[in-house]
Amino acid sequence: MKTPMANNETIERKWYVVDAQGQRLGRLSTEVATLLRGKHKPVFTPHVDCGDYVIVINAKGIELSGDKWDKKIYYSHSLFPGGLKKRTAKDMHDKHPERMVESAIKGMLPKGKLGRKMFKKLYVYADAEHRQQAQKPETFELKG
Repeated sequence: MKTPMANNETIERKWYVVDAQGQRLGRLSTEVATLLRGKHKPVFTPHVDCGDYVIVINAKGIELSGDKWDKKIYYSHSLFPGGLKKRTAKDMHDKHPERMVESAIKGMLPKGKLGRKMFKKLYVYADAEHRQQAQKPETFELKG
């Protein structure tokens, strides 16, 4: 008996809504990355994008443990000399809470073309409203 291999014709994709209110950033990110990769499905194939679409709402409500609000630093560079910018997690949360969540999830996806393709199925919103009501997403309950 052969092992079934997933391909683009046989994959069924679902839409999930994940509420980030009161969740830890790392725990949330691992669950969402698992959904985006498709590791929760029995037909998971590592070299195929068999994951689902994920909508993360209430990104403003995420939590960090310990001193991470002040000690965790996000770096960006403009590619010009002296163009390094640093932001603490607190600054990033105040200005762009969606980017915090996106950055954590993107780091847990594969690097390369496949990871970029998976990342395009992620939608993060700072508030409770989202624009994907037409897809009739199901709510996904996080573990713990």
